[in-house]
Amino acid sequence: MGDAVGQMLASAVGIAISPIPLIAIVLMLATPRGRSNGTAFALAWLLTLGVVSTVVVLAGSGGGAHGSGGPATWTSWVKLGLGVLFLLLGVKQWTGRPKEGQEAELPGWMKTIDGFTPAKSAGLAAVLAGLNPKNLVLAVGGALSIASSPASVGGKTVATVLFVLIGSLCTLLPLGVYLLGGDRAAGTLQSWKAWMAAHNGAIMTVLLVVLGAKYVGDALSTLTS
Repeated sequence: MGDAVGQMLASAVGIAISPIPLIAIVLMLATPRGRSNGTAFALAWLLTLGVVSTVVVLAGSGGGAHGSGGPATWTSWVKLGLGVLFLLLGVKQWTGRPKEGQEAELPGWMKTIDGFTPAKSAGLAAVLAGLNPKNLVLAVGGALSIASSPASVGGKTVATVLFVLIGSLCTLLPLGVYLLGGDRAAGTLQSWKAWMAAHNGAIMTVLLVVLGAKYVGDALSTLTS
């Protein structure tokens, strides 16, 4: 189990520090329907990430992702492809960052969050967790790492649960602060939102390049051994 957890940890942290879902839920929590919308968003994110991760782990394990001699060759090729994709996404993120003196431009749909219902909030979370290219690649990569580990079925199950929980911290932490933080919650959440919005480009660039280098290195090490 330790190997499974260690292999997926970087991807899980990568999902957890994604700025867009954190900013989205902070904006929701500041609306009149903050409690219901924020809860719906966090639960839908948790569920969607859980479904995606479980499907990949089951498919990978059923497809022989780990054999008697270690990870299957096909998993190394997939990881190599994911690593290259991470690097390309990192380059795109860096070249598309705001220039000096410019404010980060947030997605247009964030301006309509005031009118969201719980159902629409849950739908947005499902889209961001399951269809957003960056989060989807991170989720597939982390789940595949679990599937290709030598852990038992129980160990892979625990690792998958931890992966989902860690990857959901970007929504669970703001919701927890809102529900338990009292009068200081609003100020804390706004400071988080402002910081993440201002540093979105740098955060995601570093994350994607580091993960890309790790995946490519791991894949090449396995393929050439």
